[in-house]
Amino acid sequence: MSERPVALFAMSADTLPSVYPPDLMDRLRASVDLAPVLIAEDFHESRARRALAEAQILLTGWGCPHIGPDVLDAAPGLRAVLHAGGSVKGIMTPGWWERGLVVSSASAANALPVAEYTLGMIMLAGKDLFAARDRYRARRTFTLAEIMPGIGNFGRRVGVVGASRIGRRLIELLRPFDFEVFLADPYVGAAEAAALGVGLLPLDELLRTSDIVTVHAPALPETHRMLGRRELRLMPEHAVLINTARGSLVDTDALVEELRRGRISAILDVTDPEPLASGSPLFDLPNAFLTPHLAGSQGNEVRRLGQYVAEELERLLAGVPLVHRVDPAELERAA
Repeated sequence: MSERPVALFAMSADTLPSVYPPDLMDRLRASVDLAPVLIAEDFHESRARRALAEAQILLTGWGCPHIGPDVLDAAPGLRAVLHAGGSVKGIMTPGWWERGLVVSSASAANALPVAEYTLGMIMLAGKDLFAARDRYRARRTFTLAEIMPGIGNFGRRVGVVGASRIGRRLIELLRPFDFEVFLADPYVGAAEAAALGVGLLPLDELLRTSDIVTVHAPALPETHRMLGRRELRLMPEHAVLINTARGSLVDTDALVEELRRGRISAILDVTDPEPLASGSPLFDLPNAFLTPHLAGSQGNEVRRLGQYVAEELERLLAGVPLVHRVDPAELERAA
């Protein structure tokens, strides 16, 4: 790679200023020459095609077009793809590895706010805050110093489904609190679970014994609707399901059935379908709390993605190992 390699942005022009505010743009320009087209939103556009011919590094992000064989052929000098987002699965082909491209993803940066959101929801769910708010709003009064049985976070059992980046970060965030934390993940053995500081359980047992179940598994064919009617019925009375992963991991119709029975509650940042149809009963069920897919990077958190890429770019040009390099073997079972 030359001393001043050419880099091309391939992402949504609308999101680029949030991911790369002026100080980060200056940091990028200190290391690379940015292609004159600046942002490629369509690789078949003539200016983007000319920029590809010169590019050695693609700086990708949300809204990046698919980088298939034809794009690789149009970029003979391409050596690296640095992604300011989560998974690269949606934009890549096996040709990336055949070409020997260096690939890095800021998925670890995007995992942080999701884990933080989940921690917050666990704490609030343990206090039964959403139902308590509704009762207070309806009654406009409450009894001072009343002890409310059945709530609280002392010794509450949290079941984490999936030792993904988000799942692992959540486990770290839960350590200072007085929770019992258990994990269900077929790829994690007892020694690794012990190193994480959690107990390891089969999924059915985790569902049966957890007060709060939080889902962090990847969306794969084998995880499609992994929480269906049978699994949801394993959850104990008054348990809470939190899903910040993908809506397809939960059978929506089965979940609605359980919520209508009033047995469990759900906190859903993702749904299937997404967004929900306007007439979905989930909007009106009192034990369903919905947020519009905002657990991931939002607002000022988005620049963290760009910061991770800027740091990786500097490592790449310095010839030192990348911290967030994508491993093809791990990608197969990742989101």
